[in-house]
Amino acid sequence: MSRKTIIIGATPNPSRYAFMAGEMLSDYGHTIVPLGIRKGEVAGKEILDIRTSPSIDEVDTVTLYVGPKRQPALYDYIVGLKPKRVIFNPGTENPSLYERLDEAGIPHLEACTLVMLRTGQYENA
Repeated sequence: MSRKTIIIGATPNPSRYAFMAGEMLSDYGHTIVPLGIRKGEVAGKEILDIRTSPSIDEVDTVTLYVGPKRQPALYDYIVGLKPKRVIFNPGTENPSLYERLDEAGIPHLEACTLVMLRTGQYENA
């Protein structure tokens, strides 16, 4: 089952985990929408400027690669995407955002998207 996944903190830098996640999600057959502040591509998809809060519908998963200090400006946007879940990758954990997601009824988990994909948990979690 393909899960439309928004990658927040996407980068065209192949040494970054956000880039690796985009490549791996695509390799596993998931639709990705990379959002970031740097121009470029991930897995052949143009990185959209998150500062413009692009409208995206039917979001299954948001996977975060932005640290907690930069997240507050994104709270409303993330909740407004109405994802079925939000994955907090290592280094992005944020209890304040957990509260906002809980209030909106959006499940969240602290996990690594790359590990979830490799172990089959991404599709089943």
